[in-house]
Amino acid sequence: MKKKMLLLNTTVLLGLGGVLSTPAYASTIQDMESQKSQIQNQRQDVQSNIKAASDELTRLQAEQDQMKAQLERLTIAEEENNKKAQKTEADIKETSKQVEQLEKEIKLLQEKLEKRNDILKDRARSLQESGGNVEYLQVLLGSSSFSDFVDRALAVSTIVDADRGILKETKNMQDELKTKQADVKSKLASLEDMKAELDEMTVQLAAQKKQKDALAKELKDKEAKNEELKASLQSKDSSLANEQSTLEQNIKDQKAAEEVARKAAEQAAKEAAEQAQKEAAAPAEQADSSSAKAEAPKASSNDVAPTSAPAPKASNVVTVGNRWIGNSAYVFGGGRSQSDISHGLFDCSSFVHWAYSQVGVNLGPLGSVSTETLKHAGTQVSSSQMQPGDLVFFDTYKKDGHVGIYVGGGKFIGAQSSTGVAIANMSSGYWKQKFNGRVVRI
Repeated sequence: MKKKMLLLNTTVLLGLGGVLSTPAYASTIQDMESQKSQIQNQRQDVQSNIKAASDELTRLQAEQDQMKAQLERLTIAEEENNKKAQKTEADIKETSKQVEQLEKEIKLLQEKLEKRNDILKDRARSLQESGGNVEYLQVLLGSSSFSDFVDRALAVSTIVDADRGILKETKNMQDELKTKQADVKSKLASLEDMKAELDEMTVQLAAQKKQKDALAKELKDKEAKNEELKASLQSKDSSLANEQSTLEQNIKDQKAAEEVARKAAEQAAKEAAEQAQKEAAAPAEQADSSSAKAEAPKASSNDVAPTSAPAPKASNVVTVGNRWIGNSAYVFGGGRSQSDISHGLFDCSSFVHWAYSQVGVNLGPLGSVSTETLKHAGTQVSSSQMQPGDLVFFDTYKKDGHVGIYVGGGKFIGAQSSTGVAIANMSSGYWKQKFNGRVVRI
């Protein structure tokens, strides 16, 4: 009986093993494992590409944001400079009208003086014919000019009262003429300065417009590349999702097929054993069944908490302005309000004032700072003794029309009309030609 049971159990086990080790089934398992390995490798490659693309997308987006901010600054600067150019043009027209009016008044005054001159000549001639005062005639004959004659004649005590009155009135008219002429010269000088400033502003606006157009084109190109990158990223992501879905479905199907085969084999073995027990009428050991082991997926995380670098702290006036390089724009008369400073809108003197204020040095009221106030703010030193932190001056549209901070190595940092805040070379080229040798140590 025992031999019969042993034979029966052996037959059941061989049957179960045969079901689980058929060539077709083994081939399917091997193919699935190979396919799984290939998909996993492909998924790693795709994920690596997605991460690289995401990093590039983030970088491009940050660059776009920076360029948009600079474009906005240039737009504000252009608007502000246009307003100032229009105001300057209006001032020029108004001053021109005043000069024209002064010239008319001077012309009338000169005509009056000529009439006075004729009257005095007639009186002197009449006095001579009547045998009058010789001293008066000597004054007339000895004078080098009509103005000199008036001054000499007023000093002669023997001149008759009528002539003296005419001479005094003439003297007053001469003084008035000199005053008006001085006013005209002053207004003309002021007009010329304003015209020079207007011309300089026109150059600045043209340079800023050129920079603005270049940035706009660059921004457009960047946006096109960014969109292309997004499309590529989406395509890779879709491909990855499909591959992952296929892998999961294949694994699911394979596990289902394996479970069906295992249960069928166990059921057949069980039924055979029960039948054998009945036939043998003896207790029989039931075949052990193996339990499925499930692997718990391991969770992993590649996320790294972002760390932020500490904000740079300005330590001296030479480097404190570096934060505005590429993030600022030149505005004629700008930088004198918190709004302008927040947007990086400076002119040369307001930038110098701001830079020194960051290291605790006050260069006077911000609202009235100019190249004129700055050149008297410290001690003038020889250009041969120039050192970092000194103020350097340049003759641009006028004498001492531009100022910057010397950083060493023949270079200075300042707010330039075409670049905004930037480091420029003063040892060669344009700035070498414009440097006038004035160096002020604060």
